Amino acid sequence: MKLRILVILVCVLIAGLKVSCSRTSREALLIKKYSCDSLEGIIHLSGVQIDAQVKNEGKRSLKFNLTEPSVIRLLETGDIEIEESTLVYQAMLRTEGIQGRVYLEMWCHFEGKGEFFSRGLDSPLSGTNDWTSMEIPFFLKAGENPDNVKLNVVCEGAGTFWVDDIRLLKRPL
Repeated sequence: MKLRILVILVCVLIAGLKVSCSRTSREALLIKKYSCDSLEGIIHLSGVQIDAQVKNEGKRSLKFNLTEPSVIRLLETGDIEIEESTLVYQAMLRTEGIQGRVYLEMWCHFEGKGEFFSRGLDSPLSGTNDWTSMEIPFFLKAGENPDNVKLNVVCEGAGTFWVDDIRLLKRPL
């Protein structure tokens, strides 16, 4: 009787560990986080302001007032150790009077191969929108390890948008 109870407890424990491990393997791992509370590391400084009034998290956000279509080069990561997984660029965006579309763009550079991109053309913003979570994936096979990642926002027309809470995540394929 005691042996039977012990076997049942061990089986329950193994099943619980199996569920826990499979759940953990599907979750995203945070690689880098940029709060947008300052201009530190921001590449495109033309037309950008730090906005302490309109923010999603932290103390401030980045505000861009554009009069023409632009590719806003926000950040570069340098070499990161990641392969055989999904690299996810995630950011919070807010728009006001945007003509055209606003979306995320990520460029991954591979030594000896060049640059390849991912764009969020499937869910762009236009017009006026409150804070919206946006993300785009880049699928990396075994042996594919970018030596630099560029995080951009593309705006196809004039208007104002804010960026906050930029994250780079790693998810399983």
